[in-house]
Amino acid sequence: MAEMDTSSKGGGHKKGPGVKKGKKLSTRVDLTPMVDLGFLLITFFIFTTTMSQPTAMRLFLPKDTDKPEEQNKVKASGALTIMLGKSNGVYYYEGELAPDGSNFKSSNFKDIRQEIISKKKNTNPDDFVVVIKPGPEATYKNTVDILDEMTINEVKRYAMVDIFDVELQLMKRTEESAGIK
Repeated sequence: MAEMDTSSKGGGHKKGPGVKKGKKLSTRVDLTPMVDLGFLLITFFIFTTTMSQPTAMRLFLPKDTDKPEEQNKVKASGALTIMLGKSNGVYYYEGELAPDGSNFKSSNFKDIRQEIISKKKNTNPDDFVVVIKPGPEATYKNTVDILDEMTINEVKRYAMVDIFDVELQLMKRTEESAGIK
């Protein structure tokens, strides 16, 4: 049991004949209930604290259809395709990829935002869609960063799809010519 003794010896009283000595009482405080109160408070705060909620990205997926021809179609003029490569490389083209690859361009995460903004500004909002294609050597961080760009630039329609072999070959050639290993 915890206690506190505050009795004092001497000091502050008169000595001599005719002075009655007062009876000294010791003050004793029992601190045991304070321990109970502490545990009660700890228990209360543990039970009333909200635990951290897992964060998840909100995705709007298209409706399933039985016929492939009824799936969401995109106008080629309103499409911007963004591909993610290794070493934070970002590649893009507008519309359909030209057979000779003349409209295939490389960029970085700093400049791709400006490309998205200009394409969004110059395209009918109903036709504008961004197609995101992470390459086999793209990092998870880069994929999340490009999805964040969609949120920052308020792109309402975007899709994440697999990269085609032609696009992958163009990416590898561009990376080799830039000296990216």
